Amino acid sequence: MPARLSPGTPREITAGLAPADREAVLGAGPPPEPRAPVPWALRVVRPATADAHLLAHWMNTAHVARFWDQAWPRERWDAALAAQLDGTFSRPYLVLQDGVPLAYLEIYRAARDLVARHYDAHPADLGVHVAIGEPDAVNRGFGRALLRAVAGGLLAADPACRRVVAEPDVRNEAAVRAFVAAGYELRRECDFGYKRAALVEHARPAAGA
Repeated sequence: MPARLSPGTPREITAGLAPADREAVLGAGPPPEPRAPVPWALRVVRPATADAHLLAHWMNTAHVARFWDQAWPRERWDAALAAQLDGTFSRPYLVLQDGVPLAYLEIYRAARDLVARHYDAHPADLGVHVAIGEPDAVNRGFGRALLRAVAGGLLAADPACRRVVAEPDVRNEAAVRAFVAAGYELRRECDFGYKRAALVEHARPAAGA
């Protein structure tokens, strides 16, 4: 049984990897920015900006806080964003549709994350965390279209990436359905210590498929 973790526990496991494994995952480099097709666009969320203020607001709304458990004040989010941008593990983005910010997207190297303890991760695999921030965009098919675009955009941006993975909370049935509808395969349920997650993956299509 995994140790019980708090939602704010750092997820990166790079420092604990064997030297050869650590060299391999670091060699994959930081997560790339997905190639975002129209009408999507991405914008890096930088600390102490209007975007960071919007993100903190979203994370404190009931529909996001229930599953993210990161209803932090803006100052803590500023620190978290700065840490992401100073490192090579993950990257934070606002997702815009037709120029309007609607969601938050974190992209991370899956082999350096807790999720790698639940599947056979390749060093270049990528993971995603998605929160639809605007309440009016929830349950309107927005998430499904976004998740499909993100998977395709990441696989296009990094030819070495074999799969895009995610691990939504199993209680978030709408999110799990959206991933599956977007072409992600539901693999198994996993215990992360602070949540029970549905492991989903979007594999790179076989050549010629």
